[in-house]
Amino acid sequence: MALKILIFSGKQYSGKDTVAKMMLKKMKDYHRCAIGDSIKLEYCRQKNLTYEEIEKNKTLYRKDLITLGNLGRAQDPDYWLKKVVNEPGNIMVTDVRVQHEYDVFKEAGAKTIRVEASRETRVQRGTLVGEDDITETGLDHIKDWDYVIDNNSDYEHLEKQVNKIIDEIKAD
Repeated sequence: MALKILIFSGKQYSGKDTVAKMMLKKMKDYHRCAIGDSIKLEYCRQKNLTYEEIEKNKTLYRKDLITLGNLGRAQDPDYWLKKVVNEPGNIMVTDVRVQHEYDVFKEAGAKTIRVEASRETRVQRGTLVGEDDITETGLDHIKDWDYVIDNNSDYEHLEKQVNKIIDEIKAD
């Protein structure tokens, strides 16, 4: 089981991956482990491929990855979430989107980080798609985040908040 888990939530273009990358640079004892990555890593093991090979040729492997993902969920709806929770070491999960995922990781002792950015800010960063989908709105009602990051300003403002969180986590 993972020793320590940090989960990230936020709407598209809020900056979840940016925050995680900033943290990973300073928290070398953590590694990124997205929920979707667990499917890819299992496929790598089964087919003796590298993760980079799959990333480079996603279209070639997409159908098999979908099939594998569905096979796991048919055995247990939490199959892939459990795989992530059981990753060795300290992990950062950057794609927690719905209540059930949040609950599973909280039960496993995860620290939670919500990255907030206004719609105006996010539109400036990219094209918003499916804004009303459950994967965008499913955690909007949560109020007990361990950390909330305001990502509506410049990089320095973001970096200051991230560094403060890193200090708190390391002191914990």
